[in-house]
Amino acid sequence: MKGVYTTADEAVKCIESGNRVFIQGSAATPLVLAEALLRRREELKDVELMSISMLGDLDLSDGFACGAFRMNSLFVSANIRKAVNEGYGDYIPVFLSEIPELFNRNILPLDVAMIHVSPPDTHGFCSLGVSVDVAKSAVKNAKKIIAQINPLMPRTHGDGMIKVSEIDYLVETEQALPEVDYRKEIGECERKISRYCAELIEDGATLQMGIGTIPDAVLECLTGHKNLGIHTEMFSNGVMPLLKSGVINNALKRKHRGKVATTFAVGNRELYDYLDDNPEFVFLEAGYVNDGKVIRANPKVVAINSAIEMDITGQVCADSIGTYQFSGVGGQMDFIRGAALSHGGKPIIAMSSVTGKGISKIVPTLKTGAGVVTTRAHMHYVITEYGVVNLFGLNLRQRAKALIRIAHPDHQEILDKAAFERFGPRYYTLR
Repeated sequence: MKGVYTTADEAVKCIESGNRVFIQGSAATPLVLAEALLRRREELKDVELMSISMLGDLDLSDGFACGAFRMNSLFVSANIRKAVNEGYGDYIPVFLSEIPELFNRNILPLDVAMIHVSPPDTHGFCSLGVSVDVAKSAVKNAKKIIAQINPLMPRTHGDGMIKVSEIDYLVETEQALPEVDYRKEIGECERKISRYCAELIEDGATLQMGIGTIPDAVLECLTGHKNLGIHTEMFSNGVMPLLKSGVINNALKRKHRGKVATTFAVGNRELYDYLDDNPEFVFLEAGYVNDGKVIRANPKVVAINSAIEMDITGQVCADSIGTYQFSGVGGQMDFIRGAALSHGGKPIIAMSSVTGKGISKIVPTLKTGAGVVTTRAHMHYVITEYGVVNLFGLNLRQRAKALIRIAHPDHQEILDKAAFERFGPRYYTLR
């Protein structure tokens, strides 16, 4: 019998040992349900948990340690990073655009989906709120659905509608969504990088930017632009001022004209309130939003992504520190390629030249075991606080010279010597 209202502890009793359970992610992580599942750790064995990310105050380490759960993550967020790297879980490298197909084609059949939704409207429909991304395909394919219903979850327009009658167990809660606001952490380095990025963005461009200090810093530099659009896998607080001022109006997009198209959002309470029942936003499945054909249909797509490190030929590692799994592939490649194929598009990797410990992010070779998220063949613009280079059409030696120019001055001599050792005397005579 579907549509049963119950408690979280009762709802998770439908989960059995050996089940594969999808947990909706990001700001929609169903924390009440996850905590109830953790309370069953003594009676469960080998429950496989899947998610693209999980936010909030959630510690599943006791469940991993006793063998009740094992993580098989599609993206490694901070609260599962230790488990994945210490052998209590695994990571599946996959483009965000292709994750829905893992569920749709039964490559990863789901026994249960735990989701976090808005209260039902007058027609009996709940919304997946701020995280439609791959959650919609999980809901369509899971054998059982447990929903945490929360009046603080925004009701968003788009693909995220699910009828109450399709949900097996409903748990009413009122819990604040996890919040982030990177605007408070923007420093002078990020401001320099953002100014370079802003100079590459033309009026009428369609933007894709992720989460963090650099994306929000870039948005702060765009107050003088006109007719910007947003087509992105996610966004945060920085879009609000530009929408309210009319700088972002989505007027020139070819896909979802007049609307911000996205798969999920993470921000503060002000953003979540702004999203609630707001027809300016459309939350769609990641398999569509991150599809290269859809991305390239928009004009002047500017995709701004980042990197953990980049070698002097342009190979980008964005998901690991050597063999240490830090995050995931996500949608970087989806948008880097989509922007490159867009008419007038500009794919950008923007990053500080050094880590917080002063280690160069531009390196002779990637660390042993590092994963290449974006290949050197896909690279165009690279930006640090020391400038902008465009690698498109450059050979390997030309790339090395260009990237060393925007590396931190403290590391340029070492990088230059490494390039000479790799490419020989012609490296210094290269035009």
